[in-house]
Amino acid sequence: MKRSDFRFLHRLRVRWAEIDAQKIVFNGHYLMYFDTAIADYWRALALPYPEAVEQFGGDLYVKKATVEYHASARYDDLLEVGIRCTRVGNSSILFTLAIFRQDEHLISGELVYVHANPQTQTSVPVPQPLREVLLAYEEGLPMVQVKVGSWDELGRDAHAIRQTVFVDEQRIPAEMEWDEADATSLHAVAYNRFGMPLATGRLLEHVPGVAKIGRMAALRTMRGGGVGRAVLDGLMQAARERGYREAVLHAQTSASAFYARSGFVPRGPEFDEVGIPHVEMVKAL
Repeated sequence: MKRSDFRFLHRLRVRWAEIDAQKIVFNGHYLMYFDTAIADYWRALALPYPEAVEQFGGDLYVKKATVEYHASARYDDLLEVGIRCTRVGNSSILFTLAIFRQDEHLISGELVYVHANPQTQTSVPVPQPLREVLLAYEEGLPMVQVKVGSWDELGRDAHAIRQTVFVDEQRIPAEMEWDEADATSLHAVAYNRFGMPLATGRLLEHVPGVAKIGRMAALRTMRGGGVGRAVLDGLMQAARERGYREAVLHAQTSASAFYARSGFVPRGPEFDEVGIPHVEMVKAL
């Protein structure tokens, strides 16, 4: 197998605690690497696990796991775990896996999951929407759709995400989260192929010629999976179409690297907003 055989590759670095007396990765840890990568695979599919699966009344259970060792990984190696869904049966899903050190193929593996009723732990058919998402991903199709519209159109879903992220998770007082600007802003919401809302943001005029992007939020299990970037790209495209020459935003300092990857640069000193350190960032459109 080659790295190019996989659309999905998860990167990890071998830790000291994972090597054995022979100074190579202990054999059982490769299964942990598989499991860690599978969690990221669901993110790549824009499926928050386990909520995305549980809505169909079932869950996924490992039925079989195999590992074939070709060469050893060592401390501090940078590895990539490739995952590919190779078959979706009536009630089972087969994943083919491989671990690479650069282009060197170290490990092969297979995981067979069974979709089952959690109460009885008896197999039930794989839901058709899940089957379609798995096949679509492996065909290279997009997993996320961004809708842009008014608060009347998208407010229900945007409100739910912001309530979860800002009010419940970050403990921002509700009276500081909701304002009259929502009614006049342009909103964006990212949905997965199940129609689940995953991330949101809004756009309004800061001063003539300058758009302000704000209220950017992604559900915790989806962060790092690209849904936030999809919302940001959608808002910036909307700003360009409206003739704005620059976009400005107030980034939580912990998220400034996320915006920097999209070309935003800091302007001015760090400041406090709703009790959280922020920095202003700008990008020419």
